[in-house]
Amino acid sequence: MEPQLKAVPADGVAGVAGVVTVVISNPAKRNAMTAAMWRALPGLLADLAADRDVRALVLTGEGETFCAGADISTLREPGDEQQALAVRAEEALAAFPKPTLAAVRGYCVGGGSQLAAACDLRFAEEGALFGVTPSKLGIVYPSSSTRRLTSLVGPSAAKYLLYSGELIDTERALRTGLVDEVLPAGELGKRVAEFSRVLVGRSQLTQAAAKEFVDGRTDRDAHWAEQARGSGDTAEGVTAFLERRAPRFTYGI
Repeated sequence: MEPQLKAVPADGVAGVAGVVTVVISNPAKRNAMTAAMWRALPGLLADLAADRDVRALVLTGEGETFCAGADISTLREPGDEQQALAVRAEEALAAFPKPTLAAVRGYCVGGGSQLAAACDLRFAEEGALFGVTPSKLGIVYPSSSTRRLTSLVGPSAAKYLLYSGELIDTERALRTGLVDEVLPAGELGKRVAEFSRVLVGRSQLTQAAAKEFVDGRTDRDAHWAEQARGSGDTAEGVTAFLERRAPRFTYGI
């Protein structure tokens, strides 16, 4: 099978409408990312961001592995170009305007960890292994990727991962903040579907503003205040609460 990124239509995660799943598919190489796959990801994400039916995105790997990193055979190409491709893909994922969740089984290593860290949230199945491995190859990890990793796990844990290239298990990944939830074997898909349902039932207005603010934007308070005034989501949320019913938010629809 040709290595590829596959977008499963919104409603593809256990029938959850509004959730699109992007699948990293290169099973012959533990879903390693080829240069073509790095190149394809920003355009795929741009198309999905423009789709009003998409309210959340799940990133996962084909089968029992998330992503074992970059396809090492492609590293024979100019190194700077390979790193630039990975960084562009990572930044496109981090900038995706709707909630993103990495569903991790098996190996999440190198470029796989880079992609998982660029998601808003990370849920992992017990037995998954995480590693940031440039020190094994003599590669300088990009500054943007290093900052993102450090913001998740803190300076000491980031240095441990980067200096050693050692793999860590889900218990340590949870303790350091690299993952948000760890699920027993066989339970990851069910939990991702359940939480995806929560995400699509919440206000896209709140989520979009929160994503910008958490990621460090400090110049958009007035913009989001104006969006809130015009959206009707606040009035609907309060009314639904008082009427003890599920809200019907309309921002972004």
